[in-house]
Amino acid sequence: MKTIISNIILCLGITAMQGCTSSDEEAGVAKTSHTDKSQSKQPNIVVILADDLGYGDLSSLNSASKIQTPSLDRIANEGIHFTDAHSNSAVCTPTRYGLLTGRYAFRSRLKKGVTWGYSPALIEEDRTTVASFLKQQGYYTGIVGKWHLGLNWQAKDATKPIKQITWKDEFPKGLDTNVDFSQAVTGGPNDLGFDYSYIIPASLDMSPYGYLENQKMVELPTVYTDGKSEDKDGRGVFWRAGEVQPNFDFYQVMPEFTTKAVDFIKQRKDEQQPFFLYFPLSAPHTPWLPTKDLEGKSQAGRYGDFVLQADRAVGAILNVLDDLDLANDTLVIVTSDNGSHWLDSDKAETGHFANANFKGQKADIYEGGHRVPFIARWPGKINKGSQSDQVIITTDLLATVAGILDTPLPEGAGEDSYNMWPAFFDPALQQSIHDYSIHHSLEGFFAIRQGKWKYTPHLGSGGFTAPKSITPQYGQESATLYDMESDPEETTNLYRKHPEVVKALSLLLDEAK
Repeated sequence: MKTIISNIILCLGITAMQGCTSSDEEAGVAKTSHTDKSQSKQPNIVVILADDLGYGDLSSLNSASKIQTPSLDRIANEGIHFTDAHSNSAVCTPTRYGLLTGRYAFRSRLKKGVTWGYSPALIEEDRTTVASFLKQQGYYTGIVGKWHLGLNWQAKDATKPIKQITWKDEFPKGLDTNVDFSQAVTGGPNDLGFDYSYIIPASLDMSPYGYLENQKMVELPTVYTDGKSEDKDGRGVFWRAGEVQPNFDFYQVMPEFTTKAVDFIKQRKDEQQPFFLYFPLSAPHTPWLPTKDLEGKSQAGRYGDFVLQADRAVGAILNVLDDLDLANDTLVIVTSDNGSHWLDSDKAETGHFANANFKGQKADIYEGGHRVPFIARWPGKINKGSQSDQVIITTDLLATVAGILDTPLPEGAGEDSYNMWPAFFDPALQQSIHDYSIHHSLEGFFAIRQGKWKYTPHLGSGGFTAPKSITPQYGQESATLYDMESDPEETTNLYRKHPEVVKALSLLLDEAK
C-alpha cells in the first residue's frame, strides 16, 4: 500500500525523480547501497550533536549571523553542508532516539514530549543502535555528553516506585526520589553498544545533576540546588531545583565534556581498531553558561556566546584529529537535535535570526522547529565546499554508516533510516533518496514531506510558538500544504489549490504512522 500511494504522489511530480517507478530499488535508490567501492579502510566516525543549535547560527550558512563560528565553518568549507536537513523531531529526546536507532520515536512509547532525569530507559534493550552496529563491525565505541534518553535507576526500596519529576513538578529540599545512586543504572549507553560512556542524564536544566561514567555516578548527588530563574538571573540562565553532585559545576560542563571527548580520541591513537565517538553537546540549550573568556564575544547575547562554546568544542575535536594525523581517516558529522529556542523578542533585541528565516522555533512543527544545520567532512572522500539539497533526517545516520561500510543492517533495524552516503559522495545527485519523511512536534503534531510538498493535518505550531493549536473556523482551511521549494518560509497555504496532493499525502501519512 505504501508503494502504491507513494507512486501516485511521484506521478503527480512531487519528487525530484523523473518518471514513475514501482519501488525505491527500481529507481536506483537502495537504503544501504554503497556507491564508493574503492573505500577499503573503515573510517573513524565522530558525530557531534549540538543541543538547540539553529540553522541561522552558523556564519557559513547565514551571512547575516551575529555569531562567528570558525570551527563549524571549517567543516562546511572543507566538506559538505545540507540545505534541507531535519531533526526527526522538534525536541531533544525523540531526536536522540531516532538518531541512534534509525527509527521515529513516535513508534516507541514516547508519543509526545521528552523524558526527564528520572525517567526509565526509552531505547528498547534489543534495538540495534548506531553504536551496537558499529561495535559488531569492529569499532570501539564511545559517548561523551548529554544522554537524555532515560535510565533505569535502582530503587532504594524495591517495593516503591522511583519518584518521577517533570517540568511541572517542584523539587523541594529533602524530597526522597527513592533512587539508590550508589548502584549502576541499566538501559544506558553501555547496554546499547557503547564501550565507554561519560554522560549527564538529561538536559543541564533537569535534575539529577551529575556525571555518570560507564553507567555509574562518579559522585553521589548529596547536595541540593535551589535552581536558577530567568526572572532573577537573566535570559537563558535557568535550571530546576534538585539533587546535585558536590563537585558538579554547571559552568564547567561544556569544558569537561570537551576534555573527555578529546581524551577519548587521544587514547585511540595507537589502536588499530577504528573508533566511533558520539559527542552530544549540552550547548547551546539552557542554561546558557559560556565561560568567562567567551562572555560578550558574540553579537547575540549570552546565547550567542554559548554557541561559541559549542563551536570551541567542535574546534577541539578538529584540532586533536589534526595533531594525531587522523583527519584523513575520520568522518566528522555535526548537526543539531532541533531548531533554536529563539524568541521574537530575542530577534528584536539582537538582530540575530538563530533559525534563519524559517517559521517558528524549537518544539514547533514549523520548519524552525526541525530544519537544522547538517555538515560533514571526510578529506579525500567528501568534496570541499560542496552542498546538497537532498532532504536528510537525523534518523538516516544508521543506514548511512551501514552504506559507508557496505554492510547490510540486521533485519528489522533502522526501519526509518535511509542511506544518504550517495549524496555525501555526490552532492549533485538529483534523485530523491528519501521516499518521504515525517516531522513531529513537542505536542505530537505530525507533518509529512515528499519532494517539494509539506503537508500538516493540523493548524498551529504544536510546540512553543503561540498559538499551539487552532480550531478551524467555518470556511477556513483545516490543514496546511506548502511548496518548500518556492516557499520554505511557509507563508502561502496551498491546501485548497492542490486537493489531489493533500489527499495523497494524507493517505501516506496515515499509513506511515
